[in-house]
Amino acid sequence: MSRPIESLVRLVRQGAVFGVVGVAATLTHVLIALALEGWADLEPLVANLIGYCSGIGVSYLGHARLTFGAPSRDAAQFARFLAVTLFALGLNQLIVWICVHRIGWPFWAALTAVVLLVPGPTFLLAKLWAFRRAP
Repeated sequence: MSRPIESLVRLVRQGAVFGVVGVAATLTHVLIALALEGWADLEPLVANLIGYCSGIGVSYLGHARLTFGAPSRDAAQFARFLAVTLFALGLNQLIVWICVHRIGWPFWAALTAVVLLVPGPTFLLAKLWAFRRAP
């Protein structure tokens, strides 16, 4: 295979694995958030924050090992990952707040918007910065 095709295949593979790991982390996040909001009667932003934090371990280990083939015990890498995840959390919370408190959507619909809007920028930041390989 030629170099550009190999790069494209690697990028598509990474994107697919990122999606699978993201689905696992997102399911962890969403199921816990919905349970806390529905059964524990927590405010949506609080339930969302706790659910999001619950998915961080799934996300980091899965992306380090499976998506980017990076070591999982790298403090600098983990710090960059936390910065990316804090950006994603901020975007996540902003979307939930706008959808629930400004537009009046139900919480589940706000989480649907989050699932559709947050992964793209998160993948780019993770690939290009958090899990980048040293030259």
